Amino acid sequence: MPEATTSIDYVMEKASGPHFSGLRIDGPTSSPPASSATAPSVADVNAPKQPFVIGVSGGTASGKTTVCDMIIQQLHDHRVVLVNQDSFYRGLTPEESERVHEYNFDHPDCIKTLKSGQPYQVPIYDFKKHRRCSDSFRLVNASDVIILEGILVFHDQHVRSLMNMKIFVDTDADVRLARRIRRDTVERGRDVDSVLEQYAKFVKPAFDDFVLPSKKYADVIIPRGGDNHVAIDLIVQHIHTKLGQHDLCKIYPNVYVIQSTFQIRGMHTLIRDRGISKHDFVFYSDRLIRLVVEHGLGHLPFTEKQVVTPTGSMYTGVDFCKKLCGVSIVRSGESMENALRACCKGIKIGKILIHRDGDNGKQLIYEKLPNDISERHVLLLDPVLATGNSANQAIQLLVEKGVPESHIIFLNLISAPEGIHCVCKRFPSLKIVTSEIDVALNEEFRVIPGLGEFGDRYFGTDD
Repeated sequence: MPEATTSIDYVMEKASGPHFSGLRIDGPTSSPPASSATAPSVADVNAPKQPFVIGVSGGTASGKTTVCDMIIQQLHDHRVVLVNQDSFYRGLTPEESERVHEYNFDHPDCIKTLKSGQPYQVPIYDFKKHRRCSDSFRLVNASDVIILEGILVFHDQHVRSLMNMKIFVDTDADVRLARRIRRDTVERGRDVDSVLEQYAKFVKPAFDDFVLPSKKYADVIIPRGGDNHVAIDLIVQHIHTKLGQHDLCKIYPNVYVIQSTFQIRGMHTLIRDRGISKHDFVFYSDRLIRLVVEHGLGHLPFTEKQVVTPTGSMYTGVDFCKKLCGVSIVRSGESMENALRACCKGIKIGKILIHRDGDNGKQLIYEKLPNDISERHVLLLDPVLATGNSANQAIQLLVEKGVPESHIIFLNLISAPEGIHCVCKRFPSLKIVTSEIDVALNEEFRVIPGLGEFGDRYFGTDD
């Protein structure tokens, strides 16, 4: 088929990972982003928050737009934009318009870039004239959620990798044809014969060749489209959950930030205040550490257990993980030991001391670990994850001692994005549990806004 028959004039480009940081449409006011082989600096506090990107596919007239509208209505407290694949159909020239029925508008040829954090202009396509409206664009601003809707949005692997959720709307073929006939004759000024001819010649073959095979890539398949309220409600609940996550939790699924409340924010405000007394610093730090430890324990494996209550009734619950130990990275990590002992009676706790100054913080000084540590799940303790160098050295030591990477849970009070990247890229199966992810590291490799030298403040040696 000649190049003139291609229909899709949009592209997606991955710059730093499998998630959007925004959108870009080729248009009069947009300019292509500077190419870069590396990810944008995590220290850029002005970088746009990455939106949650949803792809919605399905056959023609399957109810994709209805599903999108229902999702948007239920996400009323978030900024949501809907980008239709149809908007990017390439307009036909006057000569091509004379043979409009000879052109396949459903063939996935050219997929370009759709990514940036700035506002962009979406072209408006006139289905009656088979061309874009000249000088007519829809301005779309940065958003929390981006919904990409179209029959071919799952066709290209590069495009799929940019989506956080993929939905396929599955509707009976006869129902779809009936809807298409009604839509194209009433809304687009076509006659029934031309609709049927285009459907038989292009639409159905394109569905069989490109759309239906892409169904296997969907995370969620919605039978009956907009009539399936249960499925849409579940999808919206999942989106709400994901929107509450930090961007790094979307990139690294094993990073967990405990749910923020006014109590937690208040305690962070207190311990970050340089004027707080040592007594109050220790008191509120211990409260936060206890919450982090409890959350970390929730990621351990459990087994079902039945007990008889004092009323003689049977209660089905769970039994705690038996093979467990803590390991503190000396010396700040020792501040977390009391909370761990308060939660886990009689738990064994090992220690690792890593010299943080020479050799880029990677020099191991001392280690004392349980002899059977390879048989245990390990809670690694360090209140501040900064560069990640010391943490990686400690984790590597545990792995060399026979501890499976997936059996290590790293507990922190605060974490820097650089440290999370450093640890998670090297140990992707390890879990990190923290109470807050801060902005970045400064030139001195201190966490910003941070809370200073935690060990000195906690143990009173900062004078």
